[in-house]
Amino acid sequence: DMKRIVALVSTVAAVGIVATSGSATTAKRSGALHVTKECSEYFGGIGEFCTITSSNIAVIKPGMRVFYFASPGPAGLDSDIALSSGQGGAAVGHVVLDFATNQGRVTFSAGTGTFRGFHADVAVSVDASGVWHWDGTYSFTRPDGGGDDDSDD
Repeated sequence: DMKRIVALVSTVAAVGIVATSGSATTAKRSGALHVTKECSEYFGGIGEFCTITSSNIAVIKPGMRVFYFASPGPAGLDSDIALSSGQGGAAVGHVVLDFATNQGRVTFSAGTGTFRGFHADVAVSVDASGVWHWDGTYSFTRPDGGGDDDSDD
């Protein structure tokens, strides 16, 4: 349930919720989302992670980790996830990945700290070099979420 996921995210984020005060008025509220990640430290264990390598929005930064809360089955992965800033903020969501096609979907539905009000719906794919891609859309539904600037890079 969502309360359990939020508790897990709080544990993963560790340091507590970092409030974002007043800065979100300049943050972009929605748009296209393009993220890459590498999974050299993910072996299918609960609590293991992949690492963000690039992002087109300021709130998701290279080095952030995506933690997985279920082990994959023989045909794919169906797991709750947390994208952690490592500084008290995290986005919670869910991934479904089909191993036959190496494609799937990630949805984010909530968050804390800089991810407060964060929502995203992205397609998951992997390229020939083993880099995972998230391509879709994001939005912030809370006035106090959205990171610290309106940067696109």
